[in-house]
Amino acid sequence: MTTLKTTLDIAHRNDAPDTDLDALVRRVDPDRWLASRFIADPKARADVIALYAFNYELARVASGVSNALMGEIRLTWWREAMEEIAAGQPARKHPSVEAVAAAGYPLSALAEMAEARMADLEAAPFETEAQVLAYVDATAGAVMMLAAWRLDPKTDLHAVQEAARAYGLAGLWRLKRAGVQRLPADWTQADVRRRVETARKKARAALKVLPLAAFPAAAPAALARAQTGGRELSPLETQVRLTWAVASGRI
Repeated sequence: MTTLKTTLDIAHRNDAPDTDLDALVRRVDPDRWLASRFIADPKARADVIALYAFNYELARVASGVSNALMGEIRLTWWREAMEEIAAGQPARKHPSVEAVAAAGYPLSALAEMAEARMADLEAAPFETEAQVLAYVDATAGAVMMLAAWRLDPKTDLHAVQEAARAYGLAGLWRLKRAGVQRLPADWTQADVRRRVETARKKARAALKVLPLAAFPAAAPAALARAQTGGRELSPLETQVRLTWAVASGRI
């Protein structure tokens, strides 16, 4: 008898997952990919890239399904993949699953990232600021915290929370410009920019205690203010801003 897991495994194989995770992240998440170039240790850089690839797989579910039920099934596949590894079972045959498992990330945190993406399947946008921030903390925040932890396990993860909020809010604004409304309907561009700037100011103080090795995890937040402007940054502008951020230790 064909089980649900078998059906989803077949579906994932049919998706032809990209085995070159660095090339994948470079294509689909250029901000984080460029920031990862400042990670000196090749193994640590590869592990952070694995996390970013995993995040992409979760983030793309909602746009790749025709209905919410199928999205729930796919996200459940990812959550259960992490739970199986935590239970001592072999990693499922998917490049991102195998890579994050080998990197040693806390599997419960990865499972929670998959669960948080269930919110992407809701048709209605968030209604309150509290809902927005809870979502950002569970998605962009989790990614930034786990990347910082991988680069320096002694990192105080609270140090990157506001940086992640700035970058996550900017990301939701960019989604709105692309036609995906997740922010509260009455939030204007000025409202988003004000909240991003507030988070940036808090982050600049908090990041002073961030270990130098972990800073590339937080560097994408240096793009947040510009990304809530009226245009997309060019690759060169993005690279310059990230280089300045890493060199100065400021966002």
